[in-house]
Amino acid sequence: MYSRRGRTKFGLCGKARMATKKSRVLVALSGGVDSSTAAALLTEAKLECAAAFMITNECYHGALASAQNVAKKLGMELHVLDLRAEFEGILDYFCSEYSRGRTPNPCVVCNRRIKFGRLWEFAREIGAEFLSTGHYARVIANNDGDIGLYEGVDALKDQSYALSMLDRNVLGHVILPMGEHTKEQVRRMASRFALDTEQRGESQEICFIPDNDYAAVLEQRCGDVVRAGEIVDSCGTVLGEHRGVYRYTIGQRRGLGVAMGEPYYVVKIDAQTNTVTLGPKRQIKHRRLYASGANWLIDEPRGQFRARVKIRYNDKGAPATVWPKNSGAVVDFDEPNLAITPGQLAVFYVEDAAGDRVAGGAWIEEATD
Repeated sequence: MYSRRGRTKFGLCGKARMATKKSRVLVALSGGVDSSTAAALLTEAKLECAAAFMITNECYHGALASAQNVAKKLGMELHVLDLRAEFEGILDYFCSEYSRGRTPNPCVVCNRRIKFGRLWEFAREIGAEFLSTGHYARVIANNDGDIGLYEGVDALKDQSYALSMLDRNVLGHVILPMGEHTKEQVRRMASRFALDTEQRGESQEICFIPDNDYAAVLEQRCGDVVRAGEIVDSCGTVLGEHRGVYRYTIGQRRGLGVAMGEPYYVVKIDAQTNTVTLGPKRQIKHRRLYASGANWLIDEPRGQFRARVKIRYNDKGAPATVWPKNSGAVVDFDEPNLAITPGQLAVFYVEDAAGDRVAGGAWIEEATD
């Protein structure tokens, strides 16, 4: 079982592989406060570190300058990787999901393919044994050498949901220093290290889309989703007109442009007919969801198990029974859940002595009563 006695502040402990002063670590350095503080903590611990900055779109110069400043202060070699070509695949996924009337989750796909995929490949190319990022989550090993992904200490910043589709084999090479700290603590540490990043604001943009103008990207790459269509109710009655199905997501209430006698929500998006269906709150409550493409970060369960299940990034999670099925999963919630959205992840958390562990995740396909 898990032993706090063997745990390090970087989230690896026990008999599993763990970083030592002889270990070489590649730090993903974005120029922001989280990754820069992670880099500073690793250098303070006397680990041999190099850094990598990823170019994902045309608007990278300010972030690169910040990353260069941090790397210089910490005495790190900085590798600048132009990954715009690799991000074409993320853009294809992004547009494809909208074209299907689904709500994409590009951060999850990027984490799997790019940050802990392509970047980990580069880390190995330069002889690094570990990869570190500024994500708020924890990687913990128990005394049997089993390594798991856990929620971060700061519940408001926890990013374990977005890391749930990582390759399990990569976890033993991941160091996440931010997982043990709150955002407030991180800003104080950044100030102590004099990194000039402690006041940098939170990024609200999709990192591979310049100026967050995703409508322009969609119009260029899949114009069919950027066209007007009908807003209807569940009986097919036309209520109004929309300016593109990509502007809507299941459960949305605001910005619908339709006045009804009671609050109405988006209950269905049909890209083929280019319609958005609205309905009362009861129509976005469901007890069961079906998900595909399960990724397990524990030994794959042979039968049903109890879990707390999150259905979106900022979800607190709800108790449910999970049934692994046909490389996916069926989730039965104890109580009806709101706005289960195709294209998002259902992430399964189980509790053990170390905390709330990510058992796995799968892509939501549909919800039923």
